[in-house]
Amino acid sequence: MKKSIVIAGALLAALGALMGTSCSNKGGAGASSGKGKVVTIKYELWDSNQLPAYQAAADEFTKRNPNIKIEIAQLGWDDYWTGLQTEMIGGSASDVFTDHLAKYLDFANKNQLVDLTPYIKKDNVDTSIYMNSLEKLWQTKDGKTYGLPKDWDTICIVYNKDITDKAGISHDELNNLNWNYNDGGSFETMIRKLSIDAAGRNGLDPKFDKNNVVQYGLVLAHSDDRGQAQYSGLACATGWMYTDGLYDWNYHYDDPRFVSTIKWLKKMQDDGYLTPYTETSNGTAAVFNSQKAALVFDGSWMIGSYKTNGVFEVGFARLPEGSAGRKSMINGLGDSIWVGSKHKDEAWEWVKFLASPDAQNIIGSYGVVFPAIQSGVDKALASYKEKGYDVSAFTDEAKAPNGTFLYPIVDHSVEIGQIMTRTFDEIFLGQKDVESALKDSNAQVKSLFK
Repeated sequence: MKKSIVIAGALLAALGALMGTSCSNKGGAGASSGKGKVVTIKYELWDSNQLPAYQAAADEFTKRNPNIKIEIAQLGWDDYWTGLQTEMIGGSASDVFTDHLAKYLDFANKNQLVDLTPYIKKDNVDTSIYMNSLEKLWQTKDGKTYGLPKDWDTICIVYNKDITDKAGISHDELNNLNWNYNDGGSFETMIRKLSIDAAGRNGLDPKFDKNNVVQYGLVLAHSDDRGQAQYSGLACATGWMYTDGLYDWNYHYDDPRFVSTIKWLKKMQDDGYLTPYTETSNGTAAVFNSQKAALVFDGSWMIGSYKTNGVFEVGFARLPEGSAGRKSMINGLGDSIWVGSKHKDEAWEWVKFLASPDAQNIIGSYGVVFPAIQSGVDKALASYKEKGYDVSAFTDEAKAPNGTFLYPIVDHSVEIGQIMTRTFDEIFLGQKDVESALKDSNAQVKSLFK
């Protein structure tokens, strides 16, 4: 569907008050409006759930800019990035595409993205309208801008309400868990209680059979270098952080706090409370939707998918609180222009519109994501409320002072991802011990920057 700049503090104010807007961000008629040849701008995104919202935005944009037609393509996450890179090399990529904080520096370093700074200055685009200065995440150290913000997300516990109700567990209990890597806190007690073996015993029973588990307390997807919906909320709740700051390369995967966090997760797997790694290679959906696991960590972009799966009712609870507080990674997407576009000016008009209050209000009204502008968030919250969805866990985390940390933005993200994905595979498959594996991988990551 995943930091010297701290996003959390500003969200408290941003979610509580409507930010002002600027006429320069209204996304009105652009360079190609009026009479003349119709230009087609190809736009690509990966989330099928957001496709209707973006089509509605495209329809409105074309009404205002009749000489610019928006053609939207959607591909799944893995195919999306592979295809985009192949198309860029082959000269056939989309003019504009949804970009990710983990990806855009790699594209920028290959000179594949248009620097938006001149366009922003020319049109006097007011970037102060974005919550928490999200626009800064798309600005590099040399002052270039490669995207404008479109949304943000946090991570929560998603729980199978049928299972938790049967176990006599309330939402308040799930929403106020604590965790540490020594004894696991109330979170470990919770996932043990929700783990059931073939004889019907839960994980708190001394006779619990870890080799014959029919329901796991927790399922997590395979981890990469960020672990956005896997280990990040637990590890950072200890006070650990990936690097020393934004765009920093001094990684800390060998830090004792991080090592202890991964050791705890490995132990939960080995003891039968966490779904085995071998069963999650294709993600968590199959395990969770088949009710073989009670809890899963996931992001706010998945709210609609969980609520409409038609299998069982789900709820959303805040992540467990650690010694450094309750911490959720916060991420934001943006829109970028491919440097090979033959219609950069028209592409800019589309990007500018998508980042405007008018477009984000449209997208927010569909109740799929939280837009980057407060008025769009208000629309999203109204939509969720109308549907009867309680999404307060996600927004409560976002509003909490120091409750979030920034998605890591670094060079060599592809190589780092490969190193750490392989490392976690080796750890959870029992091929390497945690401490030495993380020490070795941290050294490999650091060597990329020498």
